[in-house]
Amino acid sequence: MDQEKIGLFFKQLRNEKGITQEKLADVLNVNSRTISRWENAKTMPDFDILIELADFYDVSIEELLNGGRKEDNMDKQTQETLHSIADYTNAEKERLLKNQHFFAWVGVISWIVFLGLKLAGLDASGFTEKIASFAAGMAFAMSIISVIYSSRHISRIQEMKKRTFKPENNT
Repeated sequence: MDQEKIGLFFKQLRNEKGITQEKLADVLNVNSRTISRWENAKTMPDFDILIELADFYDVSIEELLNGGRKEDNMDKQTQETLHSIADYTNAEKERLLKNQHFFAWVGVISWIVFLGLKLAGLDASGFTEKIASFAAGMAFAMSIISVIYSSRHISRIQEMKKRTFKPENNT
């Protein structure tokens, strides 16, 4: 997949429509810098946005990913498969975000407990010292778990995208 070629094709399609990056960003409900990043081959849109772009520009998703027009359009089965992949990816992202929020909130609450005990001077001895130590440890652990968890799942999503759009050998 030639990301630079794809970015140039995105820009060509937008110019053919006669719209600005800002207008396209409004249509797709993204930031105009996001459009610029796509066109300058810095990033690629998610599957669901690719589908919207294909509909908006009246081209196939295959054409978008190849960075140029083809004469024959994508068959219905391929398009349905890509819709399913987009739905799966979005569901996976939502699940990941919910789990990250859980870890983050446990960490925040733990920090609040620790800081509350520290500011009240109750972290110096006895049972409250143990609670403060546990809360600080829990906050730190939740931060680490959140980073590890998100990194692992994000890489799984990226690998799935690579497998799905693996370029065919042209030999």
